[in-house]
Amino acid sequence: MSESEADVPCPVSTAGWKLRLYVVGQSPRSVLAISNLREICESHLAPCYELEVVDLLVDPHLAEGDEIIAVPTLVRRLPTPVRKVVGDLSDTGKVLVGLQLKARE
Repeated sequence: MSESEADVPCPVSTAGWKLRLYVVGQSPRSVLAISNLREICESHLAPCYELEVVDLLVDPHLAEGDEIIAVPTLVRRLPTPVRKVVGDLSDTGKVLVGLQLKARE
């Protein structure tokens, strides 16, 4: 009998990750950022993360709280401190450094 993903304990370094990705509609950069982020999360944070994608065309008021001035923008809400990564998230190494999952080289 194998363990389900929900039964696998989260490593201390990835417990309780809460991420929010701000995008604008289905633009090519937005679609690419969503795809890249899902791959990064599944490779480096699964199953210990929550990802919320916020479309600013639908919910523009949500940008104010996180002081979003460019999109796509990824906000790491937990663990603290809050961190932001701007762009399509195609450079996995830079995203991991931005999220403090990897040390700068």
